[in-house]
Amino acid sequence: MAALRPLYQKDLASGVERFFAPRRTTCPWCASDRLRERVRTTDLLQHKPGAFVIDGCRACGHHFQNPQLNDKGLEFYYRDCYDGLGAEAAQSILGASRSLKRHRAVARSLRPFTSPETPPERWLDVGTGHGYFPQMAGEVFPDTVFEGLDQGEGVENAVHEGRIKRALRGSFTDLAPSLAGTYDVVTMHHYLEHTPDPRAQLRAAHTALRAGGLLHIEVPDPESAYARVLGRWWLPWFQPQHLNMAPARNLRRALEECGFTVVAAERPAAHRPVDLSAALLYLLSRLMPRADAPWHPRPPSAAARFVRAAMWRAALPAVVAVYGLDLLLSPLARRVGFSNAYRLLARRN
Repeated sequence: MAALRPLYQKDLASGVERFFAPRRTTCPWCASDRLRERVRTTDLLQHKPGAFVIDGCRACGHHFQNPQLNDKGLEFYYRDCYDGLGAEAAQSILGASRSLKRHRAVARSLRPFTSPETPPERWLDVGTGHGYFPQMAGEVFPDTVFEGLDQGEGVENAVHEGRIKRALRGSFTDLAPSLAGTYDVVTMHHYLEHTPDPRAQLRAAHTALRAGGLLHIEVPDPESAYARVLGRWWLPWFQPQHLNMAPARNLRRALEECGFTVVAAERPAAHRPVDLSAALLYLLSRLMPRADAPWHPRPPSAAARFVRAAMWRAALPAVVAVYGLDLLLSPLARRVGFSNAYRLLARRN
């Protein structure tokens, strides 16, 4: 922490404005100028400095960060989130037993769309992180070779720990030409919303897939009723990391334009019952004295650390109770428009 603080303070000395591209006046999806501000918030996860706005397009329903982070901004706000200082916390969440069980269920849902006689030979998980989805999918498709692609060091750790066979580190759009026609399946789970140009990612998937190959996508649903009810405290807004959030109809049309045929769509099954408890955690974290982090100019005082620890202990029963409410309401949420995500499965023409 002490070693990183001077580096972060040097990055922040000129302010955070340099981390953003110019503000758009038109929708990046349909070019309409009928925009409205949907959310204005701060970094509720790491509490790095900066303010972020999500605009919604009244014409097509696309939602996007505006102004959007540029390459320097993405590097700054991703740093120490999934790797570095944040690696242990990220792995404890992404590798939790409930998450692993969910990954296995998603993989099983794809079996009816593959041939029992000739299972997928090679499978690429884009945005794989630490490779937990390929690890679970490998139990469902034991004869398939799983590879992972990501920009962080987690993808290389996934190889060392045996969760994937091969690591590809870098930009999918840059690497796709060298991967042309390589894969039978490409998965993108909670990946597209992190990218500046989702359509370019679909074209990259089309390039990397063999004819007849499958592309499976899971993304947050900006039309979820939870998004309206919870506002800035809705977890899937996930600022500053989520750059683009497309409604299902937009993504379906984009897939067809890229040369895919959508063969299955799921909304209820994609729901993750965390909305209310995550909103409470966000709010509590906002109200409490901050934790130590190198992007803050100095460590918190001993008194602040004591108050923070006491507040967390007092709030824990409420967090557990609200998470129980999330689980209890989940079947109803899936049926009445509160599902917070959706999935599309498409076959390359």
